[in-house]
Parts: sequence; structure tokens; C-alpha cells
Amino acid sequence: MTLLVISPDYASHLLPLATLATAWRDAGERVVVATGPATDPIVREFGLERLDLPLGRGSNARVISADDQPEDESASLRGFFDATREGMVETLRYQASERLTDLMWDPVTIGRRVLDAVAAVGPSTILVDHLAFSARLALQTAGIAYGDVVLGHPSALPVAGEVYGFPPFWPRAFAPDGAALDELRALCDEVSARFTAEWNRTALALDPSATPTADAFAEHGSTVLYNYPAELAEGDGRALPAHAFLGSTRRSEPVDDDVERWIAGAGEYAYVSFGSFLSVRGDVLRRVTRALAAIGMPAAIATGSTPASELGEIPDGWLVRDYLPQVRLLSSARLAVTHGGNNSVTEAIGQGVPLLVLPFSTDQFAGAAAIERVGFGRALAPNTASVDDLAEALRGVRDLPDAARGRLRAVAASQTRRPGPQIAYELLSGTGTPTS
Repeated sequence: MTLLVISPDYASHLLPLATLATAWRDAGERVVVATGPATDPIVREFGLERLDLPLGRGSNARVISADDQPEDESASLRGFFDATREGMVETLRYQASERLTDLMWDPVTIGRRVLDAVAAVGPSTILVDHLAFSARLALQTAGIAYGDVVLGHPSALPVAGEVYGFPPFWPRAFAPDGAALDELRALCDEVSARFTAEWNRTALALDPSATPTADAFAEHGSTVLYNYPAELAEGDGRALPAHAFLGSTRRSEPVDDDVERWIAGAGEYAYVSFGSFLSVRGDVLRRVTRALAAIGMPAAIATGSTPASELGEIPDGWLVRDYLPQVRLLSSARLAVTHGGNNSVTEAIGQGVPLLVLPFSTDQFAGAAAIERVGFGRALAPNTASVDDLAEALRGVRDLPDAARGRLRAVAASQTRRPGPQIAYELLSGTGTPTS
């Protein structure tokens, strides 16, 4: 039996998918990961095979820099980073305008390569990152079943009444202008129509008898797997397709003796990371550093693409590196500060760690609103939150009421009993049942 995993060449996408694949690996099955060359080290760390299949123009192994990308991708990233400094609506507007080249890069060529990969590997099961649109389009056009892994807030797969790129929920700290939101919604509708037209043209190029879709962003695989805690989606009123919530895909990490010694002597600490992309926002990381120092809380900070020198004066005894073993540090953290990325949110909630979320883009706003709604943390606007605002919010998250911490511990215990890879394996091997 063989599992084929199809992932963009980005660490943040591959890590949860590779972790899911460990269930097949540990069952003695062959696992082939179709992705680009940048993440080859990650594939090998997991003990899996890699089939070369770049799905887009960009890539990153763990920490991303615009300087390391092809010219077009570099310009796109710089534009995105600049937009995050302007504000929420500006960022979403920029992302919407970039969406055609960002999500459907040379789709006919990629689609044919995907089908060639399936023919070469002969998989019994296929897992695909939901954002690998060209790959999913090719599989659906060919009538090939696959597990559709949705990373991030479930609104990454829009349901009736929603449009991709327009968050259905906002954290309380954000008060976008109504007219600006109307313009953003109109732009997202236009992009959705153009994207759908491109999807349909590609489908016909791959199979002249293909049936067109009315909304490409609402298309999904035969089995939808939300890499997200069900508890964060409860009560939000969204009517989901048949699905399974995986909770999180908590990966194993190599033991780092220096990190272990630091944890042993740190006492209560905060873990801080803005992930692969948003770590470029050193101005926000600097304010978070000052706020943590103000409340006297030690921190482990993954600086990513921001040099540690940009954080200002770092208190003695803090752990600051460009890359840190996130899962291990979250396992002992009192709280975490994040941009709201899928890995940091799911891995924190899956280990009972409350969050201060500073969302910048895409589904991070809806995810931050969900964390507020269920009482698992706070959310602030990263561009406008002062050091005092951050310090006050950090105290609130650190001193989360016992009832909320109890619910968080219950979520963590549930995920420990039945981890995400086990759920995915049971469902796709035919021994589990999706939720309607």
C-alpha cells in the first residue's frame, strides 16, 4: 500500500502533512511526498520518499526571505509585507489581487505533472494540501479521490454565503471601515469569478468533457480533513461539508539539549513566533519583547527573518534564535504569542497553551476571533497595539481563568488520546466515518 502526499514547497504546509503521513509510515506502508526541492530535508527527516513536483514559483525550507525567492515571487512577497504595515483591509486587498498567480501557477503544466506522478507512484491513498489548487483540480478532473487537508481556519474552504479571501469573522480589536469592507468584498467576488474561469479553462484543457464549476474556491476533495480543533469551530454557525476535524498534527522534533536546559531553568515562560513569513515584522516582535519584559515574563522567541538585534535589549536568560523547536517549547509554555498561523495555533491549543494572537492576513483574523469567542486567549491589532496594550493582554492570557484553562487541558487530553494522524489514517483506510 502506498500513500502519496502532495504539498507546496513550504515548510509550514509540509510539516502537518508529513506528520499525518507518519500514520501510514508507522503502519509499514510506503509514503511518497510530491513537493519541491526546498523542503527535501524535511521529507528526509520524516523518513519519507520525495518525488520532485514544484507546485508554485516560491518555496521555503523553514525561514523565508524575499531575497531568496525568484524575482516575481520576491516582488510579490515585498508587496505583501508592505501591505501588512498599512493595515488589515490593505493586506487582504493585496492578497486578493495576487491570487491568480499565487494559487494557480501554470496550472495546465502542473496538472499534467500531478497526473504523471499519480501514474508513476500508483498510490492507494492520496493526501493533498487544500491550497494546492492546480493539483486538486487535476485529480478532480480525472475523477481521482483524495483526502483534502484544509490548513488554518475552516473558512479557507468557503461555504454558502462566503467568498474566499473575505474573513467571515473579525476579532474585537479590529474595526474596519464599512465602505472599505464593501470594496474588499467586491474585489474578492471579482477574483473568485476570474479564478473560477481559470479553473474551468484548465479543467477543459486536461479533459474536454470536464464539467465546469460555479465556484472553484468552494471545490473540495471527497474527504475533507480540517487540521483544526473542533472546539474552535463550535457555535460559529458555518455549515461545513462532510468532514473530520484532526485537532492538530503535533510532530516529533529532535531533542535539543540546550533548549532542554533552558526550559529546566526558565520557570514560567512565553513562547513567541510569527512563523515563516510574518517574522519579517520585527517592529511588532520588538514591542512584544518589551511588553514581556515589562510584565517580568521570560520568553523563548523564534525571530525568523528578523535579526535578533532588532528586538532591542533582550533580558538575560531569554532564549532567542531564528528557529526553535516549537512543539517542545509549547509543551511547557505558560502562554504563546503568535500571528495566528495554523501550526502555532493548533500546536498550542493541542497542548493546552492559551494564546495572544496578532493577526496580519487571510484566515488569521477569523482564527483570532474564534480564540476570543471560546475564551482560549486574546487578540490585538499588531500595527496599533502599544507596549502597554500588549502587556495588559499578556497578563490576561497568563492569568486565564481556571475554567478556561481546564477546557484547554481537556482539548489537549482529547488530542493526545486520538491524534490527528490516527484520525486521518482511520478515515482514509475505511475504518472511520466523516462528520456530516
